[in-house]
Amino acid sequence: MVLAGAAAAAVLTGCSMEEAVCGGGEYPVLSVGGTGSACAPNGEEPPEGYTRYPEGKVPEHVGDEWDTYWQTHTVDENGKVVRVPEGG
Repeated sequence: MVLAGAAAAAVLTGCSMEEAVCGGGEYPVLSVGGTGSACAPNGEEPPEGYTRYPEGKVPEHVGDEWDTYWQTHTVDENGKVVRVPEGG
């Protein structure tokens, strides 16, 4: 009953039950050459070793299309999107 009430409240208030990749005031960044990710403060460049996700391919919620995609893909040192070798 409590879960139903919480779900109804989320629908009525427009809140999402999905977990955001980053918190407010941050944007997601991708590890160059790997599948790691982090969050960087808005208005700042990504930390060393990280880059911005390609436009239109930015994960917004944990488990969404792009979050899943970037578990098997990365951006190389030249900015090219590449598939990560298995086990890598």
